[in-house]
Amino acid sequence: MTHTSAPGASAPDAATPWAALGGDPALLDRVDTGGPAGLLGARLPVMELARSTVAVCALAAAELAAHRSGVPVPRVRVDDGAVATAFISERHLRIDGRAPVSFAPLSRFWRTAEGWVRTHANYPHHRARLLSALGLPEDATPETVAGVFAERQAVEIEETVYAAGGLAVALRSPEEWTAHPQGAAVASRPLATLDRLGAPTAPRPLTSPSASLGSPAAGLRVLDLTRVIAGPVATRTLALLGADVLRVDAPQLPESQDAHSDTGFGKRSTRLDLGTRSDRAVFEELLASADVLVTGYRPGALDAYGLAPDVLAERHPGLVLAQLSAWGTTGPWHGRRGFDSLVQVATGIAAVEGTPQEPGALPAQALDHGTGYLLAAGVLRSVTEQGREGGTRLLRASLAGTAQWLLSGGRGGGGGAQDEARAVDASYVHAEDRAGSVGTSYNPSAYLTTTAAGPLGEILHALSPVALPGGDGGPANWSRPPGRLGADAPEWRTRTGPTAN
Repeated sequence: MTHTSAPGASAPDAATPWAALGGDPALLDRVDTGGPAGLLGARLPVMELARSTVAVCALAAAELAAHRSGVPVPRVRVDDGAVATAFISERHLRIDGRAPVSFAPLSRFWRTAEGWVRTHANYPHHRARLLSALGLPEDATPETVAGVFAERQAVEIEETVYAAGGLAVALRSPEEWTAHPQGAAVASRPLATLDRLGAPTAPRPLTSPSASLGSPAAGLRVLDLTRVIAGPVATRTLALLGADVLRVDAPQLPESQDAHSDTGFGKRSTRLDLGTRSDRAVFEELLASADVLVTGYRPGALDAYGLAPDVLAERHPGLVLAQLSAWGTTGPWHGRRGFDSLVQVATGIAAVEGTPQEPGALPAQALDHGTGYLLAAGVLRSVTEQGREGGTRLLRASLAGTAQWLLSGGRGGGGGAQDEARAVDASYVHAEDRAGSVGTSYNPSAYLTTTAAGPLGEILHALSPVALPGGDGGPANWSRPPGRLGADAPEWRTRTGPTAN
């Protein structure tokens, strides 16, 4: 496909995330965009967010490739068709012809006595805590749950369910979220932060026999402690670019094989219980030779295992630590669990995308996917900066921060109280109104492929929208299909490149 700069889709759209990650603004001219028009239609600029996050990720990959290969930064191309397809990759996934299960019956909107609440109960323990908070038995039907919600106040349900360890969020408008203490905390922070930690270290030697323009992350070892979509999208992208990615899950936490089947491409997966001495020793050995640690747990949840940022900077100088959270690292909700669907409801996105009669949703889990590509970009930029200056890096991003960016029309956060919710631009129309504007130029099958040689059988899946540096600009595929969750040995692959610490 021939790529050209599409109207309203040029590289400056990526200026805010690129600046948040400390990128050279002059490099934004290296991005070309194009492809089918009218995708991911919504009132909010969802396609612009999607394109921008993929663009900064591709540009960060090109920058690292150039640094390692000693050549000028190559141009990168972003195809809107590939981006839109990848942002709903979980809907395109087929495993031996079977569509994966996405949301459980109790994960949905509920009408309350004076508003709406959205719950997340995909995991058995979250379902059990939700029903317990409502005083209902384990076998309660959705109809019974609806009856209880209809008699109670939305915010009261939110607090009661949270106190029980469940997940429920009251619907708010953007203005109500701005007035909320957590909304104010998110608005006061940049879209993402990339900081140095600890004592200075020598620049990282980035030469590696396996590195090339097409595999800028070759030789990097990435420990992946993330779940669901955003974090796994980030590490899936790093695996595409050549990193050795090992996902680590706690054996006592349930996880969806279907979710891993979509985001586990290019990775290996193992299980370790950090609460046991033997598994903790194995994990520490892995961490000692890791270059990157990506976490997706609530802020502070892993501190008891020696994984607080300051402790890591002291024990593993030269590490890149990337932290993903739902609500950010400050504010009264910073320690709460959260998912894309819930963040959309709390921040006002569901109100904007809905009608006076009922809430709506974005055409994709764009907060998850967008934050995932942003996180991958931050890791790549961190490695590039370490090659020049050394040091330990701490990268932080949140779903709520990405939501704030979307609601503000793509402007960055960090402006404090004066950055109140802005009116939605009338040029972004509702998804149903744009459905006819796609036309016949968009063919999703052009951005899908089938992978058969793997333990899960035949998998139909989306290709990555991050085009490999130095390639033809088309969507790329991974070197290996996903395996069964937790089935791999807790060890690194053999490699020839240097370690960071």
